[in-house]
Amino acid sequence: MKLRPIKTDADYHEALTEIERLYDARPGTAAADRLEILTTLVEAYEEEHEPMPAPDPIAAIRYTMESRGLSGDDLVPYLGTRQRVKEVLNRQRPLTLNMIRRLHDGLGVSADILIRPLRMKATA
Repeated sequence: MKLRPIKTDADYHEALTEIERLYDARPGTAAADRLEILTTLVEAYEEEHEPMPAPDPIAAIRYTMESRGLSGDDLVPYLGTRQRVKEVLNRQRPLTLNMIRRLHDGLGVSADILIRPLRMKATA
């Protein structure tokens, strides 16, 4: 395969096949360099043609909790009370600007994700 920009689905699949063939290339070799270039081209193609949507704010908070072994009680300093934590995680209460700031500053959750529209549960 000649190195060139990936413009079509066929180019994309050809590059994936070549990446698979080169996958075990030894670092510092021409094959490893080729693998790195192809991987960069594939990533650029995927980003343009199959962008991943930003995660939902609650999903991001839950992921942070799970990855750090946090419980709902650990979110009290960021969201207010145990009841408020429960309401936010159950999509019954939206995040406020202060909650977003505290989650971002305290846990490093991306503010760009936290300010995204939140899908709320319908109340009875």
